[in-house]
Amino acid sequence: MDVRTTSLQPVTGEAAWRGDKIQTTKDWIYMLNEEQVSELEALGTRFVEEDPDLRFVRASDYPLMACADAVVAWGDDVDYGRGFVLVRGLRPHLYSDALSSAIYYILGLHMGDPIRQSEDGDLIEHVYATSDKTMDDPTAKSSKVRDKLVYHSDSSDVVALMCLRPSKQGGASCLVSGAEIYNEILRRRPDLAPLLLEPFHWDWKRQDSNAPSNTYTSPIVSMEEGVFSMYAGSTYIFTAAESYPEVPALMPEQVEVLKLFDEITYEKGMAIEMDFRPGDIQWLSNYAALHARTGFEDYPEPQRRRHLLRLWLSRETGRPIVKGFGKNGVVQRRDKSRDGQPEDRKSWFHIGIAAVPRLIS
Repeated sequence: MDVRTTSLQPVTGEAAWRGDKIQTTKDWIYMLNEEQVSELEALGTRFVEEDPDLRFVRASDYPLMACADAVVAWGDDVDYGRGFVLVRGLRPHLYSDALSSAIYYILGLHMGDPIRQSEDGDLIEHVYATSDKTMDDPTAKSSKVRDKLVYHSDSSDVVALMCLRPSKQGGASCLVSGAEIYNEILRRRPDLAPLLLEPFHWDWKRQDSNAPSNTYTSPIVSMEEGVFSMYAGSTYIFTAAESYPEVPALMPEQVEVLKLFDEITYEKGMAIEMDFRPGDIQWLSNYAALHARTGFEDYPEPQRRRHLLRLWLSRETGRPIVKGFGKNGVVQRRDKSRDGQPEDRKSWFHIGIAAVPRLIS
């Protein structure tokens, strides 16, 4: 991916794509072969039997052979290509959820280092609706509702989703190129584009009620050593400015560029939509693409409800980003809690428990 560029020049290369063009191709789908599936099923079975602590287990404990080259290719697509890949071919209808989670976690270890997704320490998050709230409700948690989600970035280098069971209807995964949005802003309003490189306040409490601070700061665009990266989600910028007296009001031109950003994001042809099938795994660079979800209708039976697993991964690729970019400066690594104190809920860090969604709203 040629994301090297001079300041305020369009981004070129595979990362700058339009959904209406990339949707016509299938080179973003990787089909596992029988040998690869067999290897993953065997490793996952051993993982469940050995039950390692998720905080400390390493990729080298569960080495890949048949899948080794594929993992390298996925990483190249995520880091230097279009920014995402969809892996297909696993058979979760034949597995327990613990086995599916084990296979997924093993692949995650080979794609990066899992990080904590909450102050409680969750390493595997469940996208599983337990509430009828909508995202207009400030207490709604995006992974626990059926409402549509607006385009945003997550808090890691890579976000991964595995589909255990799809919804009855809807719930498509939507991706849009951050570079292409930036290029459009630069083309239409070059006077506003530089604002994207300046820091904004982001609502941390809205993302995690246990967050140790109300907000953190980050620019939307990092242009470090000529390498473009994006971190977006205007909802949390607006709620930060509206909710906390210590956060300065947004300037009119900041509001204007945020609204233009969202307007371009939702223009016809910008995004790609994909319907998850059971066993699908989506690897996505948070620096390259934003993601969203359409609203969905669920099955009434709990065991049939739409159920995705989510991993946040740190990848050591040497990608240059400005200091404090995104949420990387405030997330917790997996091996210890923020304060370094002994953990009370050690059972959470074993696959049998981590594979079960907690029924919270």
